Amino acid sequence: MPQLMKSMPSDPQSSMQRVRVGLTGLATVLLLIGVASAIFSSARDEAPVVAEGAPKPEVVANMTEGMVTNSAAEPKDEPIAELGIAPRIEESPAPDLTPAPVAGE
Repeated sequence: MPQLMKSMPSDPQSSMQRVRVGLTGLATVLLLIGVASAIFSSARDEAPVVAEGAPKPEVVANMTEGMVTNSAAEPKDEPIAELGIAPRIEESPAPDLTPAPVAGE
């Protein structure tokens, strides 16, 4: 004969203890979330720290405004030379095609 499992007795005191433990855990989690939110919001609102002698982003951004590059002087038909992988055609010296002197002539 199979034996039936007995259900736990519903003791009102143990039920109240379970509810108290659950609510205490829930309150703890909500408190931790609130503390973390306060820490992150105060860190986000804080002004960034600037080290003494460090470059200032607004000054560095304005340094390049007056610079003009002469891109018309560079040929645009040599993309490999622009990347610096191969030399430009006009920069490479012309090959010496004169024949070597033959001994005895």
